[in-house]
Amino acid sequence: MPVPWFLLSLALGRSPGVVSLERLVGSQDTARCSPGLSCHLWGEDVLCLPGSLVRAPGPALVPTHLQTELVLRCRRQETDCDLCVRVAVRLAVRGHWLESEDEEESGRALGMELGESENAPLQAQVVLSFQSYPTTRCVLLEVQVPAALAQPGQSVGSAVFDCFEAALGAEVRIWSYTQPRFQKELNLTQQLPDCRGLQVRDSIQKCRALPWLNVSADGDDVRLVLDVSEEQRFSLLLYWNQAQGASKPRWHSNLTGPQNITLSHTDLVPCLCIQVWPLEPDSVRTSFCPFRKDPRAHRNLWRTARLSLLPLRNWKLEAPCSLQAEVVLCWQAPGGGPCQPLAPPMLRENVTMNKILKFPLLKEHPNLCVQVSNWEKLQIQECPWADSLGPLKNDVLLVETRGPQDNRSLCALEPHGCTPLPSRVSTRAARLGEQLLQDLHSGQCVQLWDGDDLGALWTCPLDKYIHRRWALVWLACLLLAAVLFVFLFLKKDRVKAAPTRGRAVLLLHSADGAGFERAVGALASALGRLPLRVAVDLWSRQELSAQGPLAWVHGQRRQTLQEGGVVVLLFSPGAAALCREWLQGGAAAPGNHDPHDAFPASLNCVLPDFLQGRAPGCYVVACFDGLLPPDAVPAPFRAVPVYSLPSQMPDFLRCLQGRRASRPGRLLADRAEQVSRALQPALDSCFLSPGAPGPVTGPE
Repeated sequence: MPVPWFLLSLALGRSPGVVSLERLVGSQDTARCSPGLSCHLWGEDVLCLPGSLVRAPGPALVPTHLQTELVLRCRRQETDCDLCVRVAVRLAVRGHWLESEDEEESGRALGMELGESENAPLQAQVVLSFQSYPTTRCVLLEVQVPAALAQPGQSVGSAVFDCFEAALGAEVRIWSYTQPRFQKELNLTQQLPDCRGLQVRDSIQKCRALPWLNVSADGDDVRLVLDVSEEQRFSLLLYWNQAQGASKPRWHSNLTGPQNITLSHTDLVPCLCIQVWPLEPDSVRTSFCPFRKDPRAHRNLWRTARLSLLPLRNWKLEAPCSLQAEVVLCWQAPGGGPCQPLAPPMLRENVTMNKILKFPLLKEHPNLCVQVSNWEKLQIQECPWADSLGPLKNDVLLVETRGPQDNRSLCALEPHGCTPLPSRVSTRAARLGEQLLQDLHSGQCVQLWDGDDLGALWTCPLDKYIHRRWALVWLACLLLAAVLFVFLFLKKDRVKAAPTRGRAVLLLHSADGAGFERAVGALASALGRLPLRVAVDLWSRQELSAQGPLAWVHGQRRQTLQEGGVVVLLFSPGAAALCREWLQGGAAAPGNHDPHDAFPASLNCVLPDFLQGRAPGCYVVACFDGLLPPDAVPAPFRAVPVYSLPSQMPDFLRCLQGRRASRPGRLLADRAEQVSRALQPALDSCFLSPGAPGPVTGPE
């Protein structure tokens, strides 16, 4: 009995032998019609030329619906068969006879005298076009319906064609139209099942040689069992079936005989698919994806998903598979607490995986973070600018709302909500409301986003107000000794972002591109979370522009050394080349370097210390693994310890902390591991960046 297509769709992905197909014996194409109609199939295929639309001279017989069924076309033996597509086209009468003179003309157009046209049977030449790479066929069916059944607007029956041969697992496209063509052609696209979805292993030779694959549990892992003969050679492919692009292969191997392959549960993702085929010419490939609903696979997918920051405020959410996710910007205040979502500038909407998108911002800020949610569950939260712009700042975010007739209102975002300005409520932003509005109007606040009619986002610093308040409290505490102790306790508890302990560290580097600067920023941020006070030009661009590179480096170096700190020279290929140029031919021309690059200016300050033997104990040299080997550092600078990071991170941290270094043990190892883990993603991104400096293998 024929199997309708919707039943075949239920069989896809199941074990072999789930659906039985009707068998047709012989290679001759045939056509038949439902009762009341007569059909004739032309013996030869016709050209696939639909032609232009024309107006029907009267009622016309046209196709209205296409339906497909799968059958087997067998030769003399029932074990030598091919998959074949049976096509049924439903027909109906469309249009009416024209009146008066037009009726006479239409009758002559159909080859009938006036008065005979309404009683004559309707005829139609119906074309069925079939495409399945690399095959294209068009057949012609002549269908005739008696005048008694030819009622306009009524279905008159169906014509069935047996059949179009197709390959297992192929995509087929079918069109149907009449000649001449009175309406737009019907079309249908279907994906044929493979050997696993049909009971054809004993009927189709290619399926008999196919390796059958079963998936079973092996504890927490998954076992693939391939049932093949000992001598049979076959190929096995594991790949990610990504909806937004081509499939991404993960593992491929040619094997022989029965195999048991174990997959770790950590490698499972919903789009992990398996394809297997015998190593024979024109062999059939069978693919299936058994982990689409596996909870472990979905958990692994979110563990591997990550947010990548790209140049020009572009970003991308990378994941092995397509997944449903919503992305929104949020504001993270220092001191903990939840990250507060910002509806503008990014509305909460679905995001496409592995697609480059753009942040609609005018300026970046370290407190701006990104939240990725799935079914209202937070999966990822990252602050992408914290490494390059430094730690979270004690700033307040002002939300400007714009209404009709240039009506504007402002509120300050706080943990409990958005406080209108000005306001009499007892909150920090409300107490500073007038000062914040004055800062905004005087241009001391920075605009992060401008949404025209929607509003804007502004960020204003609060450090000066905090310092002013502490000054008043200090004057009051001078009157009472007991209040002084309370004040010191409160100051230690509240001012968290300004640590006073730890050795001062000045980090000097060359501007070798955005990727290298992200690695430098990541290293500085990680060191700043230790008992170290880190200074780097990336966090002081405004001071650097105002003072000039030479004055800034000289002042920072003098302050660091006076406080007993250490100066770290972070060498890159560009820095090494600049030093060699400096040592061989004198200072390079200023125009050859970035005006914000402090490293050329630093050579004026630090090189005399090295040449006169004052560097040991005050300076440390470092470079990144794989980017510059230690022996490529110019010889004068190797008078002090040289460390390659992150491989020598424990020794590097011990040297930075000096006398204050903790005893060798678990604490130092944990800190070294934390800094290395924070540095590695930025270092990997540095190697992948188009403008990243190339690695150097040794001194010239």
